Amino acid sequence: MTLNAYSPQIIIGACVVVLMVMLLIAWGVTRQRSIQRTAMLRERFGPEYDVALQEYGARRKAEAALESRLHRVEGLTLRPLEETERQRYLAEWDAIQARFVDHPRGAVIEGDELINSVLTARGYTGGRFDQRVADISVHHARLVDPYRRANAVVGRAARNEATTEELRGAMILYRALFDELLQTKTVIMPRAQAA
Repeated sequence: MTLNAYSPQIIIGACVVVLMVMLLIAWGVTRQRSIQRTAMLRERFGPEYDVALQEYGARRKAEAALESRLHRVEGLTLRPLEETERQRYLAEWDAIQARFVDHPRGAVIEGDELINSVLTARGYTGGRFDQRVADISVHHARLVDPYRRANAVVGRAARNEATTEELRGAMILYRALFDELLQTKTVIMPRAQAA
């Protein structure tokens, strides 16, 4: 039996093989991009990546939400604080800390308000707590969990349900976030890496 390279069966077979190879290449490229995307988001968001996975229940949804955060914050005009602003906020924090001894509940609530003021001054415009958390997770991912825990204590303090020890812990957590936000520079990922 002789093979005719121009026979319809040979041409169709060759086309199917080429199509299958192209599909495998496309799948491989897509898979590699997905792996790189996951690695970048895990590195960028740290423990917040796992929180998003738990919240959304699926990797694709969680990663889409995290990328949405990146794009939202990319559109904000974030800025470092001027030295006079930093000094004013430091003085306010010192006054709040001094009041903690006599009025721990009020001091923690004031600390929460001061954090919100600093966030606004830096350019984080989200009004709701969940939006603020999402926004700061882009540049301060390791501080998101402490921020959530401190805010939960503020909620209990507002209902007079928080112990003095919990209030003290919230002040420590707020101080870490406060110190980070008062830094003069925010590290912003280059656009090519964030996408």
